[in-house]
Amino acid sequence: MFFDPTYFLFMLPGLAFMLWAQSKVKGNYAKFSKVRNQAGVTGAQAARRVLDSQGLYDVPVEATPGELTDHYDPRKRALFLSQGVYGQPSIAAIGIAAHEAGHAIQHAKAYAPLKARTAIVPVVNIGSNLGFGVLFLGIILGQVGLAWLGVGLFALATVFALITLPVEFDATRRAKQALVTVGLVDGGVAQGEESKGVARVLDAAAWTYIAGFAASLLTLLYYISLVSGMRRSE
Repeated sequence: MFFDPTYFLFMLPGLAFMLWAQSKVKGNYAKFSKVRNQAGVTGAQAARRVLDSQGLYDVPVEATPGELTDHYDPRKRALFLSQGVYGQPSIAAIGIAAHEAGHAIQHAKAYAPLKARTAIVPVVNIGSNLGFGVLFLGIILGQVGLAWLGVGLFALATVFALITLPVEFDATRRAKQALVTVGLVDGGVAQGEESKGVARVLDAAAWTYIAGFAASLLTLLYYISLVSGMRRSE
């Protein structure tokens, strides 16, 4: 299993895709982190403006350690921004902050894909922790049913990655619109240079989710091919 050439045929395209997507994110983030937005507002201020425009006055905006560790926590109903976003008045900062605020808006509006993603997190965590182990044990013991159970557990992660796509794309759409609506890019006029900068940062980030899904799907297909091979060899 560990020296199966087929493994590399499935894994290498996904790995290359992920590396490309990550480099695209880092490149655009590095570029637009150095470009100050005309309004001179920080990521935290931008997030606050976007949230308040939707009546989400009770959603706090807090700083969190690390780089690109920005996220919205639906359990705490709080938005966390990384150090390079929270206090920086750059185009990248307000774009990322508005994107995370978009998730808070989704939560407030009971956006169905976000609800679905949040609901399956516990089972996805179980599947991610146990899936490969159960699959490996099934292969070692020659138990096809057990191996298929492992595949099924791992498939939960692929489903999660798939559901993540509309959630992230919608948050990006909301962010682009909100920054124009509250007048934080291009003086409230759409399609200006700042809007394009925000779009480049957020669209690059979207590719990481697409790459993550592709890599997960390719891994799942490889596991399916392994177990299918077990059945043919019986």
